Amino acid sequence: MPSFIAAALAVSYVYHEEQTAQTRNVADATRAFALLVDNELQARADILSTLAESASVQTGELRQFYDYARRIAPARDTVIVLSDLDGRQLLNTRQSFGAALPLRRVATIEALMERHGAGSMLVSDVFIAPLDKRPDYAIQVPVRIDGRVRYHLAMGINLATLQPLLERQHFRPEWIVTLVDRQGVVLARSRNPERYVGERAGAAALHRLQAAQRGLWQSRTLDDIDVRAFFDTVPASDWKVLISIPNSDIRRVPLRAAALLGTLMAALLAAGMLAAHRLARRAIVPIEYLGQGADELGQGKEISYRPQGLVEIDNVALRMAEAGRQIRQSQQVLEQRVAEAVATTERVQNALLKAQKLEALGRLTGGIAHEFNNLLQTLSTALQLVELRNKDEKVSGLVQTCKKTVQRATALTGQLGSFGRIQEARQETVDACRQLRSARQLMSGALRDDIVLQIDCDEPSWPVTVEPLQFDLALLNLAVNARDAMPHGGVLRIEARHLGLGHPAASAALAALPPGDYVRVSVSDTGSGMTPEVLARALDPFYTTKAQGQGTGLGLPQAYAFALQSQGLLLLDSEPGRGTRVDIYLPRAQQAAPDALPAAPGAPLPRARGSVLFVEDDPLVREAVAHALEEAGFEVMVAHDGEQAVALLDGGLRPAVVFSNIVMPGTVNGIDLATIVRQRHPSLPVLLATGYTERQPAIPGVRVLAKPYAIERLVTLLARAAASSTAPSSIR
Repeated sequence: MPSFIAAALAVSYVYHEEQTAQTRNVADATRAFALLVDNELQARADILSTLAESASVQTGELRQFYDYARRIAPARDTVIVLSDLDGRQLLNTRQSFGAALPLRRVATIEALMERHGAGSMLVSDVFIAPLDKRPDYAIQVPVRIDGRVRYHLAMGINLATLQPLLERQHFRPEWIVTLVDRQGVVLARSRNPERYVGERAGAAALHRLQAAQRGLWQSRTLDDIDVRAFFDTVPASDWKVLISIPNSDIRRVPLRAAALLGTLMAALLAAGMLAAHRLARRAIVPIEYLGQGADELGQGKEISYRPQGLVEIDNVALRMAEAGRQIRQSQQVLEQRVAEAVATTERVQNALLKAQKLEALGRLTGGIAHEFNNLLQTLSTALQLVELRNKDEKVSGLVQTCKKTVQRATALTGQLGSFGRIQEARQETVDACRQLRSARQLMSGALRDDIVLQIDCDEPSWPVTVEPLQFDLALLNLAVNARDAMPHGGVLRIEARHLGLGHPAASAALAALPPGDYVRVSVSDTGSGMTPEVLARALDPFYTTKAQGQGTGLGLPQAYAFALQSQGLLLLDSEPGRGTRVDIYLPRAQQAAPDALPAAPGAPLPRARGSVLFVEDDPLVREAVAHALEEAGFEVMVAHDGEQAVALLDGGLRPAVVFSNIVMPGTVNGIDLATIVRQRHPSLPVLLATGYTERQPAIPGVRVLAKPYAIERLVTLLARAAASSTAPSSIR
């Protein structure tokens, strides 16, 4: 009897200790998974917050922000939506830019904004996406500009992304793990998710979930299993995580202990008092050792149990050790997932920082290009006037040398604008094959003698609309990369092929391109190729594998930027030992490429008539160009800035045409001036010029000249405009 009592006490002690530890461990697992879900939501919210601080949305460049958001969006199962304060969608990355969009935001988001305010990060309940008609949930953050909320930026995420997050935790198969939203709708479930995801919890269960942040109660699951349900709250969303353990699994330990106790009693009765005495002595030490193991399990330590010779106690101890190992393994998996989520956030932030650096570089170099183009315009105009007046052949030779120098300087300033906004004034419709062959000498100068350059095109070649200088620079950068990848020589092959893309695109990589005709410019080499790790980062700005001082990491990014600026796409393919291939897809132009006509040096200026209001803030450019226009026969009235030009027009000045620079100091730049002229004097023609600008005019009938421009071309354009003007001309 003493042995029986001792055994019963030991079993009872182990049962209660294991039950307490089980309750604590399941509660900890519930809390850990709730924090993991919260971290997943916070990681996506961090991506939105990073996007909300990008320069393009801060300055209202929604087209640029749309393209950027499509690149940053973390997966195909997500969508980025920008809405105004009234909930009207401004852009949606699941639709093309400018397409018709829903007029209101998600209803649950509206309700949360009324409760928590418009300036908070909000997570919606599940809803049916209006465009894709699938269950989604949304995360919304405010976009603050100058300290005030101006927009709301939301990420819609496919509900199916939550199920893999649950399955990766490897919970025990007996446990039923469920994630529900505020309304009790099942978002993910470890058992039969295809049946119960989207179902709503019962009224009693929903009442308990809404009444407390965490707890447990006896319940019945959707599939009619009696369970003890543990629940905890996901902090960022008020969603609930439930871990339900069937009552049969909870009672299994005491039932097994009762069976073992019955066996022990039979053995004790059969063996008599001597066996009972010996068993009592052998049971004391293992029970104490088992208690130490239970303490270690409660403290989260790994149990190091050695068999003690008693099958019953050894089985219980081994199960405790296995439970402790599984709990520690689950904790390690959770920690690893958290670390991976943090690393993903850091990678996204690093990519955003690199993009911001590239944007800042484009703004800086664009400003420098603007100033240099003003200087080159003065030199170019003055040289053309000298050439027209000069009769000395020696001086003419010097003038031609200076003009060639100005042309080289113009090319260099064009390279400064490689990473800035595309300059529509510099875009031309060119023959793709003719452009490749014209760049052959440029690329040949960068290659070694042991590299063979081959160029092959489909004939007749299709026209494309590009900035020719940037096209040449992209080809040169790709040729230099190929040269460095072939230290022992090889073949550099450049092809231009005609390609028609249908809808949907045959390749997922080309899905971003609209259907139509394209010219695919392929640059391939027989070099060393790239590893997958290098290939994944090859288009990142400033990333290079070359030694310090031998590469800037801007060659491939420049070619990529050129493709995007030309409304096309760049694809990169490479394998170690098999070379590299770069495909640039350029849309086929609607109009044919004009024939290249050689300039006639020393030709006299075209003669013209009419009055011109010339608006230019740079005194050197103003003096040189005004003099040239007067030489051509124009009557010129000069304004130093946009405000003075508006004042002259309001004062009664009626020129035949207005010719203005775009970038000027003051409150009225060239684009603003053209807009004012269109509103007040619709029949008055306007011609604009620029060295570099972040703004592009979108005014019908207004042409833009790129500095430095030829005086002959300027005179021709002004003469045509003056001849077509229906406005009365008068300069007083």
